[in-house]
Amino acid sequence: MAAVIALHRALYHPGSLVLCLAPALRQSQELFGKIVGFYRDLGRPVPAEAEQRLGLELVGGSRIAALPGSERTVRGFSGVDLLIVDEAARVEDALVHSIRPMLAVSGGALILLSTPYGKRGVFFEEWTNGEGWTRYEVPAAQVPRIPPAFLEAERRSMPEWWFAQEYDCEFRETEDQLFSHDMIEAARDDALQEYRFDGEEDLWNTA
Repeated sequence: MAAVIALHRALYHPGSLVLCLAPALRQSQELFGKIVGFYRDLGRPVPAEAEQRLGLELVGGSRIAALPGSERTVRGFSGVDLLIVDEAARVEDALVHSIRPMLAVSGGALILLSTPYGKRGVFFEEWTNGEGWTRYEVPAAQVPRIPPAFLEAERRSMPEWWFAQEYDCEFRETEDQLFSHDMIEAARDDALQEYRFDGEEDLWNTA
């Protein structure tokens, strides 16, 4: 669906800039490949000025580019009309924070898509507490292309918490997490005062 949205934006809104990101360049290339595949299936309704391995530029000025998921290497773009982050639960938080300013002037859209990967990170925080989002959740059991027998075999062959994330869209604790998300939240106390330590020989002073 994200690939269709990206192609629609480029075809019907000349001059659009669409960026596809993922944790690794190989993954963003995969998404870009789907976009180009749909473009070719439609018979290239808008001619291409350039059609490359990592980018597509159309007559009319629309551009679609695949980029690696590093905040150090994606900077430099502005006026982006559509940002798509695939496997968003597994990208570094810094990536999402660094690309959001690209939408400041254009008023463009940001799409984060992913299976859950623990109760942590930007994807989890935006899904649970973020404002202004339209959320879509599609468990594997609701996908007609996936046979129920396959899902049942998967359920028997992997840990329950892993299956819940990969196929049921449930946020679970990560396997290396010492303290659960609920334990950390329960330990918070907004009534406590904040203290500042001014040196090894100083007393604790109220900030």
